Amino acid sequence: MNFEIKFRGIAVRWFTNVFLIVVAVVLVVAVLLSAFISSSYIERVRSLGNDYAYDFSVLKQTNADNFKDVAISVSQSFAYKDKIEVQIFDKNGDMFLSTTGVLPENNTAPDYEEALKSEDNTASYNGKNAGGEKVYAVTTAIYDKSGEYVGAYRWVTSLKATNRQITIDIAIIALFSLIIFAISIISGRFFIKSIVIPIREVSNMSRKIAMGEFDGHIKIDSNDEIGELCDAINSMAGELNQAEKMKNDFISSVSHELRTPLTAIKGWGETAKMSLGTDEELVGRGLDVVLSEAERLSSLVEELLDFSRMQSGRLTVNVQPINIVDIVSVAADMYTELAKKQGLEISFTKPEHEIKVLGDTDRLKQVFINIIDNAVKYTEKGGLVLITTEREEGCVKIIIKDTGVGIPAQDIDHVKEKFFKSNKTVRGSGIGLAVADEIMKQHNGLIFLESTEGVGTTVTVVFPLYEEPEQQQPVSTEEVILKKEDEIPETEEIKEETDKVPEEIFETEE
Repeated sequence: MNFEIKFRGIAVRWFTNVFLIVVAVVLVVAVLLSAFISSSYIERVRSLGNDYAYDFSVLKQTNADNFKDVAISVSQSFAYKDKIEVQIFDKNGDMFLSTTGVLPENNTAPDYEEALKSEDNTASYNGKNAGGEKVYAVTTAIYDKSGEYVGAYRWVTSLKATNRQITIDIAIIALFSLIIFAISIISGRFFIKSIVIPIREVSNMSRKIAMGEFDGHIKIDSNDEIGELCDAINSMAGELNQAEKMKNDFISSVSHELRTPLTAIKGWGETAKMSLGTDEELVGRGLDVVLSEAERLSSLVEELLDFSRMQSGRLTVNVQPINIVDIVSVAADMYTELAKKQGLEISFTKPEHEIKVLGDTDRLKQVFINIIDNAVKYTEKGGLVLITTEREEGCVKIIIKDTGVGIPAQDIDHVKEKFFKSNKTVRGSGIGLAVADEIMKQHNGLIFLESTEGVGTTVTVVFPLYEEPEQQQPVSTEEVILKKEDEIPETEEIKEETDKVPEEIFETEE
């Protein structure tokens, strides 16, 4: 329900933040454009009316005596009677002439009164006449040279055709506005749909992931940010699915690793108990097995604890100058007997000189035990585990090479990841190499793996060399005294130097 409210919220935000703004802008533009068109047409009518009535401008040169005669004469020869009507007013304000030949019953003319009051003697009227028809009229008042009012002429034209054209243009503007609104609504609907559907898919996928279902997939074909989000969710689900599978495999593997020694301890413990006082040799064998398996359990538990520390960032090392050769030698010796029992050979030739690094003895021993253990586990009978050291400028390489089954090419980049096991048929928890890699990082070192399936694996462990700080030799008290005496000049030398000083510097002013 919450998701649906959010989806409707997207539509509401689009409506208020986008559509209403578009509507407001379009309406403002439409109103301004309509007003401009209307005023343009009226201005056009005024311009044409003035042009048509130009002949009557000669009345401006008349006086009270000849005003009517000139008006009648111009009216008789007026050529645009079908375009406009020209009305003539005398000095008393009465209309006495019209180019139509018929005087209107109601000669009310608002623009006539305004023209008399106007500074430029002209006024216009846009409204309805006595018959209710929309007209446009302009009145011009006439004054003689002495400034005496002699009359006025007024041209009038119908706005029927003009208003019809204005209406058509405004209708076209309104139609375009509606088209813009429709396009905005349709495009907005598709836009919202293009967002809401992926978000709904992401939401459903997120809920599935929250419930532990990682095998879903969002099917959205988009190259924009929404598509990138869906791809990221799909990638995350895939990684989580893989991690979940690896975790389950890890739990199964650890359970097996714990069950096997526990079974041996329980079995041999019961056997030893029943053999007490009757078969001391069997009791001894049983105790050896119990101790051996207990040590194995202890190692596994310590590995799990180290993994927990690594995950929480509490895996620490206490470094000091150590001989790395000794640590490798101890780790190799621990597996020598086991290798012989499995028909393998471990070869390690100790260098003649020490190779010092800064490291934690116990942690580094754990690293090499893990690597050698893997080499022994994955090498079949008759194979060889070869351990060599190479000293280069500023670093040392410990190389552990085996002739085992190797690692598939597609797994080589994942073997240092937690829970990962390339070969699930061989014992192991799948976290040993991840812990070893973390320990090496804390020693400013690196672990490199090279492997060919069916040929073997080479693990290279690289350390920065430790350089002894230069120590200064202690200086005896006698040497210090002799050195001080050498720095003191002889008396004669002091005297000679004093003799060289100019005498002027000892003179005083008189």
